[in-house]
Amino acid sequence: EARRQRRLLLVVVCVALLLDNMLYMVIVPIIPDYIAAMRGGRGTAGPSAPAGGNGSGGGNRSLLPARYPSASGDNEDVQIGVLFASKAILQLLVNPLSGTLIDRVGYEAPLLAGLAVMFLSTATFAFAENYATLFAARSLQGLGSAFADTAGIALIADRYAEEPARSRALGTALACISFGSLAAPPFGGVLYEFAGKRVPFLVLACVCVLDGLLLLVLAPPGGTGARANMPVGTPIHRLMIDPYIAVVAGALATCNIPLAFLEPTIANWMKDSMGASEWEVGLTWLPAFFPHVLGVYVTVRLAAAYPHLQWFYGALGMAIIGASSCLVPACRNFGQVIIPLCGICFGIALVDTALLPTLAFLVDVRHVSVYGSVYAIADISYCVAYALGPIVAGQIVHTMGFAQLNLGMGLANVLYAPVLLFLKNVCQMKPSHSERNILLEEGPKGLYDTIKMEERKG
Repeated sequence: EARRQRRLLLVVVCVALLLDNMLYMVIVPIIPDYIAAMRGGRGTAGPSAPAGGNGSGGGNRSLLPARYPSASGDNEDVQIGVLFASKAILQLLVNPLSGTLIDRVGYEAPLLAGLAVMFLSTATFAFAENYATLFAARSLQGLGSAFADTAGIALIADRYAEEPARSRALGTALACISFGSLAAPPFGGVLYEFAGKRVPFLVLACVCVLDGLLLLVLAPPGGTGARANMPVGTPIHRLMIDPYIAVVAGALATCNIPLAFLEPTIANWMKDSMGASEWEVGLTWLPAFFPHVLGVYVTVRLAAAYPHLQWFYGALGMAIIGASSCLVPACRNFGQVIIPLCGICFGIALVDTALLPTLAFLVDVRHVSVYGSVYAIADISYCVAYALGPIVAGQIVHTMGFAQLNLGMGLANVLYAPVLLFLKNVCQMKPSHSERNILLEEGPKGLYDTIKMEERKG
C-alpha cells in the first residue's frame, strides 16, 4: 500500500511539473497574436516569444522565437521578453520563503497551494484582455511554481529515500518536464488556431484541478498528523553556505545558461546567417527532446551501477554542453544546428539527473533529512538562468556577437566541470545524526518516527 501510494504521488508531482512547463511554453505561438489583438491589430503567425523551460522545446509551423531585442528597439519585443522573464524573476524571489515554509509545514500543503495558484494563473491567461493582465498571470505562475515545483521535487526525495529508486523517480520527473516543454507549443498553437485563444488554458486548468483532487485523496494536508513531530529542517541560509551544496547549485545554474540564452537568440541568427525558413526555425528544438530523455535514462542506469561516480556524470555533462555551445556558431545549415542543440540537451540531462539526487544525499548526511529548502536552492539556480535569458541574451548578441556569446557560455561550462571534483568523496561521507538515521538506530519515539519507520519497512 505504501509503495502504491508513493507511486501515485509521483504521478501527481509529474503532472504538476508537466502542467507548469506546458503553461510556460503554451503561449509561445500565441502571445504575439494576443498582443496584436489587444492593440486592435490583426494577429499573425509571425515572430513569437522565446521558448523557455527546464527541458528542450518543440514547435510547429507558427513557432518562431522572438526577434528580441530587435535592431529598431521595437517595444513589442521588449514587452514579450519582460513577460517571459517575469515568471522566473518572481519565482527566484519567492523560493527562499517557499523552501522555509515547506520545511515547516510539510510537502503536501504547499504542493496543493502551488496547484491552486497555477489554476488561478491559467484561468487568468484564458480571460486576459490586456498586457497588464497577462503580466499578472505570468507572475502569478511564478508564485505557484515556487511552491509546486519545490514541494513536488522535495516530496519525491522524501518518499523515495533510498537509491537507486530516488534517482529513477527524479529522472521520471525530469522527463515529464522535458515532455511538457516539447508538447506545449504545438498543443497551444493547434488549439488556438482551431478552437480559440481560451481553450488551451481551460484544458490545462481542468487538468490542474484533477491533479489537485488526486493529491487531496492520496495525501490530504494535515490528514495523518505525520508532520506533528517532524524534525526542524536546516535553515536555507545555512544550506546556501554549505560548500558542497553551493558547488551543485553553481553547476545547475551554469549548465542551464546555454539553453536559456540560446532560445531567445538562435532564431535571428539562423535567419541572418543561413537564411533559415520558418518551419526550420520552428522545429529547431524538436529533436533535442529525445537526447534529453536518453540522457536521463543513461544517467539513472549508470548511477544505479556506479553511484560513487555521480560527480563524474555531472562533469561529463558540463563538458558536453561546453563543446556543443562552441560548435553552434560554426553551423552553416539547419541540419548542422540540430547536432549541437541535441548535445546541449543531452548534457543538461546528465547534470540534472546526477546532481538532483546528490542534493538530497548531502542533506541526509550533513544536515536534517528535510528537503524543502535544498530544492528551493536548486530552483533558484534554474531561475537565475531563465530570468536573465529573455532580457540579457539579446543585448549580449547585439553588443558582442552571437559567436562570442556561445564561446563564453561554452568556456564557462568547460571551466566549471573540474570544480565538480570537489564532490568526488561525497559518497564516502558518514551520515550525521539526522532523523532518518535515528529511526534506523533507535526505536520510534513519536508519531512521526513511527510513520517513517513503517514507510521504510514498506
